[in-house]
Amino acid sequence: MTQPTLEVRSKKLIESDGLQFKDLNGNGELDPYEDWRLSPAERAADLVSKMNLDEKVGLMLINSRFTGYQTADDEPKSHDGILDERIIEAGTSIFATRKVYGTTETVERMQLRHFILRENESPNRVAAWNNAMNEVAEATRLGIPCLTASNSRNENGEMVFGMNDAVGIFSTFPATMGIAAAVLGDKADGGDASIISGFAEAVRQEWRASGIRKGYMYMADVVTDPRWQRIYGTFGESPELVTEIIGLLVDGLQGDELGPDSISTTIKHFPGGGPRENGFDPHYAEGKWNCYPTPGSLDKYHLPPFRAALKAASFMPYYSAPSIKKSVTQEIDGTDVPYEETGFAFNHYFLGTVLRDRWGFKGYVNSDSGITDNMCWGVEELSRPERFAKAVMSGTDIIADSNNIEDLKAAAEAGMISEHRMNEACERLLVEMFQLGLFDEKTYVDADAADELVKASSGWELADEVHRKSVVVLKNSSGTLPLAAGTKVYVEVFHKDPEQGTTKTAQAREEVGAAAGLQLVDDANDADAVFLLLDPQSGDYFSATAALLELTICENKMLTAVDGSETTETTISGLDRFRELATSARERGAKVVVSVNVSLPWILDDVEPLADALIAGFSSFYAAQADVISGAYPAHGQLPITLPASEAVIEVTDGVCISPNDVPGYDKDQYMPEGMSYAYVDADGNVYRLGHGLRYA
Repeated sequence: MTQPTLEVRSKKLIESDGLQFKDLNGNGELDPYEDWRLSPAERAADLVSKMNLDEKVGLMLINSRFTGYQTADDEPKSHDGILDERIIEAGTSIFATRKVYGTTETVERMQLRHFILRENESPNRVAAWNNAMNEVAEATRLGIPCLTASNSRNENGEMVFGMNDAVGIFSTFPATMGIAAAVLGDKADGGDASIISGFAEAVRQEWRASGIRKGYMYMADVVTDPRWQRIYGTFGESPELVTEIIGLLVDGLQGDELGPDSISTTIKHFPGGGPRENGFDPHYAEGKWNCYPTPGSLDKYHLPPFRAALKAASFMPYYSAPSIKKSVTQEIDGTDVPYEETGFAFNHYFLGTVLRDRWGFKGYVNSDSGITDNMCWGVEELSRPERFAKAVMSGTDIIADSNNIEDLKAAAEAGMISEHRMNEACERLLVEMFQLGLFDEKTYVDADAADELVKASSGWELADEVHRKSVVVLKNSSGTLPLAAGTKVYVEVFHKDPEQGTTKTAQAREEVGAAAGLQLVDDANDADAVFLLLDPQSGDYFSATAALLELTICENKMLTAVDGSETTETTISGLDRFRELATSARERGAKVVVSVNVSLPWILDDVEPLADALIAGFSSFYAAQADVISGAYPAHGQLPITLPASEAVIEVTDGVCISPNDVPGYDKDQYMPEGMSYAYVDADGNVYRLGHGLRYA
């Protein structure tokens, strides 16, 4: 084996057999866990045998961690301001239910080693922060390093905690559904899904340079309920496509096997978050159930992408619990599913029987955030130590967004968690660290070089191409598109938040104005074509909407709330102006081109009739959309989800949706009432089903 390049900052290097090793426990001897020649499993077993209970407890928790960069100057920091040393009181979010201590105390006293980064900092700064935390960790008794995880950082979109924690620092692709739209377009042209491999390679290069080594990504959930607020983070509704994409992502990020050049993947949300109960999300009680009202839906639609991801380092179960009352009997591999109405992180059948025993999964199980506090569905009556014990003994190895060492330790000391199970979980977690080289050559990264390494990534050029490929032409009446060279175009963006609409309008005008062949005008009355971009917003996946999630393009729409009261909803502000611009343009013979940002499967029955041409974007750059409508780039993308025909096809009566919650849109027609079709059909006869996307003649 080749001698790795080792760096220590507080401990010493020792020699054995003419080779160098880190003396991480400072005893002057080469212990098996310090010997990089041994297998990760051998090293992990040795290290666990040396760990005390406090060290094991700390290893089994992963918590969000702030850097010192955004901390006020008069608040405690260390390592030249890199590490945040504040104490933050409990109750600041649905996850921060306990007091958060400074970084050094968290590493040294509380023994945590896994952290989630949610700040949008430069690669240089992230790398320096990772290095500083590892300096603290190296000086501890056993020198166990830190491992930083993050949600995805390479997709465009509005920043949302827990989904898009960071935007624009790394190479920036369209939203994941846009990537899927581009892949579908490639396949329609006789190509393949190779852009996924290029995307994964870019992510791997960029994250590794910054020291982020574990991704809470990607979502393997297949979309089946159109009202689920997290749809925009998925790859759409096709089980076959999602399966292929997830398999390629795991291969591209991790390689043939997890190693020092890999990014570890945590595939979520097992066994699939798609079958919501009328869209409500399990971040809140109204969405606690996964519902399977359709025979065979679990095995046919929801599980295939996870089967393709068994090489992933870890799986993340969803908060939700399978409902007996709201489901029919399901089978997995020909065997009936014995429903236990607990959240999947507490569900031994899915984690133990299916994932490990039948499927042979070798990685570890990483819970979703906050399962022992607020999102503890099915185990609400248990004490916190009992919740920890139920999760761990059911097969969960690490609890997310928690620093609750006290209750996890209490569960272990009371014998609710066996020593064998505790050791097993720790060994699984440590194997990943050893595989990633964190104990050896990858403890520290070159912080000064990180920015330049990211700038040099192949991802930037590929992202530009994928943005253009992601744009879907839904409707093109009378050959409206592409717009002829010299066309005078007026541009305006509409958003739920009027201020964001103003900001995005300025950005869109700048990008469209630079597009080849188009002439931007400031007055709609001077335009040959008006380009009106709708960016609707609906709901919040941290809290339930008063009524069912609204999918129409509306402003101040009166709705009946779930409790029977009256409420209003707006998904776009300024709709009267939008309609006036579209109508007046048509009256004077100008063309109306409408773009809809498909973050959810919007109902377009009030929008499409106003458009001569209608396109779908997925947080696709305005410049990319301009290139498509001008013909500088050919129409390419295809819909990764089906858009509903109307509110009637998703109507809910007495809690039951007329179209089943657990079936993708492309397949819902076989379950609809006679004479009713699920997919939207426009004035030209185009059906907005999975795979729809027009080409230019």
